[in-house]
Amino acid sequence: MEGNTNRPGRVRGAQSLIATLLLAGIAFAAPAAALSAPASRETNPALPVTRTVWMDGLDNPWDLAFGPDGALFFTERCRGLSVRRADGTLRRLFGTTGAALAAPDLFCQGQSGMNGVAVDPGFAENRFIYVYMASNLDGEKTNRVVRLRVAPDNAGVGDRRDIVADIPFKRSANFWGGAGVHSGGRLRFGPDGFLYVTTGDNHDGPLPQDLARLGGKVLRIDRDGRAAPGNRPLPGGDPRLFTYGHRNVQGIAFRPGSGQPFACEHGPGHSDEVTPLSAGGNGGWDPRPETGVACIANYCGYTSNKRDGTRTPMTDLVKFPQALRPSWSNDGRSEGMSPCAFLAGPRWKGWEGRLAVGFLRGARIVVLELDASGRTVSAQTMAGLPEERIRALVPGPDGALYVSTDEGQIWRLAPAP
Repeated sequence: MEGNTNRPGRVRGAQSLIATLLLAGIAFAAPAAALSAPASRETNPALPVTRTVWMDGLDNPWDLAFGPDGALFFTERCRGLSVRRADGTLRRLFGTTGAALAAPDLFCQGQSGMNGVAVDPGFAENRFIYVYMASNLDGEKTNRVVRLRVAPDNAGVGDRRDIVADIPFKRSANFWGGAGVHSGGRLRFGPDGFLYVTTGDNHDGPLPQDLARLGGKVLRIDRDGRAAPGNRPLPGGDPRLFTYGHRNVQGIAFRPGSGQPFACEHGPGHSDEVTPLSAGGNGGWDPRPETGVACIANYCGYTSNKRDGTRTPMTDLVKFPQALRPSWSNDGRSEGMSPCAFLAGPRWKGWEGRLAVGFLRGARIVVLELDASGRTVSAQTMAGLPEERIRALVPGPDGALYVSTDEGQIWRLAPAP
């Protein structure tokens, strides 16, 4: 059911799926009312860049983070955390057999495993690095944020500390998909010095609007996993929550200058969204069935949660008039939005400060121009890139944009001369 489970051009058996849904008594949803976000119609779609394959032959690389000395830390979903040191040598740091530090509780299932990675802003002094991982510690499957200390020569890690241990994990398959899906998993430090953690809804209808649980949220925490000041928790809510009501945020980036966080969120077949976030905000995703509506497994994320049969909107402004407004939506379709990053540095010239967004099923990178309020005013596709599933986008210390793909490569992208 997910855009990020299929490579471009793969036939998905739509006719049999439609038949199954009809037999299950599920009505197909009519188009929802348009949101205020601009659609994805592009202006000047040519955005030329030069591409260098920087690394190849990796096993499902998921995320990237640079250390202050130029070392690149990267995760592979089913293997763990590794590093490409400044001299070009590779070391496996944390994960399965062969890593410097074993993680016997790490497992790989569905979209989950070793996902996000982030380097502490104070890395030069504390050597801290953070990963988001699926864990079966003590026999219970959860998603966790783990803090490690990197050795001075970047050859090993130690001092494991699980700073968040209770992020929900989809433990069993249902009609809508297999176990281990919709885990979110991106980690990024904001300019405020706090760690932002994105989580997914696990195909669990009540989860995104449940303030006591961490799924379908963006968390904002300190380096020990405690709630960051200024989160504006709601009554009965977990104080670690920064925003709630999300489906599956797999990208988060901070606008240069203002530090405004933007979530890049994978949609359910319609309306991938880029949304500016604010503390205490509701993303407006609520796949619970309303009174009088029945959905398989009580999850209406792909059909309708409404008695009138209109599809469940990514941002339900009828139910939640104060919900966070998206800056950009994907023209009534989902291309599997995943990572995003702001382009930084003078080498990007007129593109500096724009938001690059990567797609999985869409197999492309789109660059969004934002106005002062954060609303998208134009969208451009980076031209000349192979059609590959984009998993991570990270600005490098040299000002280039580094990209991981599901095909096992890390690219270096820079504006064409």
